[in-house]
Amino acid sequence: MRMPPLPPPSVLATPEQMAQRAVGDRSPDTPKAPITISPYDPNWPARYRREEGRIRDALGERVLALQHVGSTAVPGLPAKDRIDIDLIVADPSDEDAYVPDLTAAGYVLRAREPHWYEHRCLWTESHDVNLHVFGPDCDEYLRHITFRDWLRSHPDDRDRYAAQKYASAAKHPLSVSGYVQDKATVIVEILRRAGLR
Repeated sequence: MRMPPLPPPSVLATPEQMAQRAVGDRSPDTPKAPITISPYDPNWPARYRREEGRIRDALGERVLALQHVGSTAVPGLPAKDRIDIDLIVADPSDEDAYVPDLTAAGYVLRAREPHWYEHRCLWTESHDVNLHVFGPDCDEYLRHITFRDWLRSHPDDRDRYAAQKYASAAKHPLSVSGYVQDKATVIVEILRRAGLR
């Protein structure tokens, strides 16, 4: 796997930009319930494997890669009780090639970001899964894998990130973008230690 570059500087999106990304009848930034960080749940890997089976059954060979990412993929790391999954397909912008089959499997398209690696995000009905769709050799996908693997083998950085997650959730309980933005500096610092430049 190649080493991706560091992410560009994090910039808080405007309300208009957030609204453009949202698909369907949902708030573009305010969660249904306050952001809550839960202790690590040893059932999270099994939940990922169940979703992996659903996705592979739905898409077959169209799945170029599928990975459990995010905090629920790191043993011992507290997280929102939501499984993050990265799916790589040939062309994320060709929604007709994969979205209908994922919809039939229980996922709903909820975000479309053509300007950001053609990212699409689908949720389960209860929103206990975020299914992120990217294209081949995507820098953001590679950063997710690098970050996850580093935290799995570096408990000091895992614990540092956990502390930041708790602080960010307390500071921005009703803003997804605020929560994400507040963690950005720590994430970049950890990615630097993992070798990204």
